[in-house]
Amino acid sequence: MSEHGYKTGRLNLPFVGIATFGKNPYVEDWDHIDADVAIMGAPFDFGTQYRPGARFGPRSIRDASTLFSFGHGGAYDYEDDITYLPSGEVKIVDLGDADIVHTNTTTSHANIEYGVRKILKAGALPVILGGDHSINIPCINAFDEDCDVNGPIHIVQIDAHLDFVDERHGVRNGHGNPMRRAAEKEYVSGLSQLGIRNVSSTAREGYEDARAMGSDILSVRQIRKLGVEAVLSRIPKGMRYYVTIDIDGFDPSIAPGTGTPSHGGFYYYEVLELISRLTNQGTIVGIDLVEVAPDYDHTGTTAILAAQILMNFIGRVMHARKGGEK
Repeated sequence: MSEHGYKTGRLNLPFVGIATFGKNPYVEDWDHIDADVAIMGAPFDFGTQYRPGARFGPRSIRDASTLFSFGHGGAYDYEDDITYLPSGEVKIVDLGDADIVHTNTTTSHANIEYGVRKILKAGALPVILGGDHSINIPCINAFDEDCDVNGPIHIVQIDAHLDFVDERHGVRNGHGNPMRRAAEKEYVSGLSQLGIRNVSSTAREGYEDARAMGSDILSVRQIRKLGVEAVLSRIPKGMRYYVTIDIDGFDPSIAPGTGTPSHGGFYYYEVLELISRLTNQGTIVGIDLVEVAPDYDHTGTTAILAAQILMNFIGRVMHARKGGEK
């Protein structure tokens, strides 16, 4: 034992050190990304129509993720009897944040798109921490060259809101527009929009347009009635999936820290089971999680939920990529 009482190095508790995502290494040089998974923050919330604050989402999610950073050689799930993210087998890095220029949506989105392109060029899985849901627009824009080589993507959205507004008072790239912008892409084969409920920010015409442009829309109540197997059967198998998770897809009883909470949402295991099973019927090629606004949740529960769902999702994606199946 050393003079400081350490047996085998530092204990490195969650509240110690620099709060990168999961306390994984920080990589500043985006031209030299060597990783299986690359985390990037997109702290942009100028697209909000109600309460701002999601610009602080990436920082809060990173801080919360340290709770899941204990060095136990991976994350053992006793229900699955699998150790996810085993040490030395999956390399995760944190690239920090895309640069955001206040009030300038065009430049800020371009900087986010630039970062996602760098991650894809490096062959890593992009995991983007929002920010409001408009950050999905530059994320999907960045996939054009990748899809030219590897084929189209199917978008799976977990959300309370359809986000299919075309244009409102000249705004085409706010947080009510991203799924419409995605559906317009030739390399987006379709959308599965899950959890949509109650009074939506999208009018009836938007729902009609979404279905006409290839969307399958299910509410939380419809999903509970159908069951996971039936829902998964509606999502095309063998596809490359981009998964976008709006934290308001969860019920505000467990995720109050968001700008547009909507009661009647998902609970943790409902979403985890859906996305976990999704990894076994196709390939996850991109993930974003958006709309965490920590100032509306002083307990930190929402950020912890975001970090926990991402950690578990990444673990299952990597397990599936290495030939495992739950």
